[in-house]
Amino acid sequence: MSLIRPFAALRPVPEHVADVIAPPYDVLNTEEARARADSRPHSFLHISRPEIDLPEGTDPFAPEVYAQGTENLQRLIKENILFREDSPCYYIYRLVMGEHVQTGLVAVASVADYDSNRIRKHEFTRPEKEDDRVRQIDALNAQTGPVFLTYRHNDKVDEVVTKVTAGTPEYDLQADDGVQHTLWVVNDADDIQTLTDTFDAMDCLYIADGHHRSAAGSRVAAMRREAGQASTASDYFLSVIFPDNQMKILDYNRVVKDLNGMSEADFLAAVEKNFSVEKTAEAVSPASTQEFGMYLGGNWYRLKIKPELVPASDDPVGRLDVSLLQNNLISPLLGIDNPRVDKRIDFVGGIRGLGELEKRVNSGEMAVAFSLHPTVLDDLMAVADANEVMPPKSTWFEPKLADGLVSHVLDEKGC
Repeated sequence: MSLIRPFAALRPVPEHVADVIAPPYDVLNTEEARARADSRPHSFLHISRPEIDLPEGTDPFAPEVYAQGTENLQRLIKENILFREDSPCYYIYRLVMGEHVQTGLVAVASVADYDSNRIRKHEFTRPEKEDDRVRQIDALNAQTGPVFLTYRHNDKVDEVVTKVTAGTPEYDLQADDGVQHTLWVVNDADDIQTLTDTFDAMDCLYIADGHHRSAAGSRVAAMRREAGQASTASDYFLSVIFPDNQMKILDYNRVVKDLNGMSEADFLAAVEKNFSVEKTAEAVSPASTQEFGMYLGGNWYRLKIKPELVPASDDPVGRLDVSLLQNNLISPLLGIDNPRVDKRIDFVGGIRGLGELEKRVNSGEMAVAFSLHPTVLDDLMAVADANEVMPPKSTWFEPKLADGLVSHVLDEKGC
């Protein structure tokens, strides 16, 4: 079995693509999804967040929600808003956000290689989120949210991408958040074979974002094998694969509700045991690793961890900035030992800016905020290569992939 394969995508007809595409299901809550889909009957949110079409207060994990999503998907197919490709293809997908451009390959990736860790992970999954994606895929008989993968850039892949993107795209549109989404179809047999063979020769791929979707794809494949319903399509999961030299990781910052019983003065004195502390006149966006910003009592401080507290290079998890802050400040001083479940800590994606940190503290909702330097992709890969797990909320990837641009139906036409 190949590491990746082409597939016959389910996708919007070009004249309706702007009506269909939507943000990823997990970046909006139910109320936000309901507002965005209002007066937009073709929005993919009716499939990815189908509770918006049921009475307010409906449990988003209730069986009728998945049934509603299936009904909505079939409606868009019957209304010729979505159509199925005649034969398996790859797709080139370009995202442009401001000055940043990244161009990747839409493909389906091997469950077997995921299970054997050739497609490498760096996060734990939460059972309830994984269960939700399993039920959604099984009900729809399709994977609608792509897994975001990355690989060490490759000249042969670049050559095919350059050739294909010189042609006319199938879609080229700007979403309401200002991100440009452009898609080309790769249907030339030689190009398809080159891409398949080139990826097959790679040692591994890395999950950047989408651990729950990939885990759910593996579980659905196992369920169908056990039930005697396996197909080539169900042994692969929908992916968009970007080269490492084009990836953009933003900071993933922290806010904490209280100072664990300390006054601001006592807290600052405690911080100085492990960090140098410099009060600044401006908000602190750390310029390098091992440096942090702290917003406390209406003031910004620049923190630098003392060098002797940084683990050796053979500890790829311990050396991460998120680990240094957690192990030398958040846990020992603020008493938050498990940030995955502790309600006193929250996480703010860098796309919201440092002003969001100030807002959360100034409102009195939070007592202190920390800004971090973005995690470096090489560090993510080192953690995954070591078969280790990164702390929660270590990476925030931008721009986000659109839902609804391409979907993978789990039948024999799919691969």
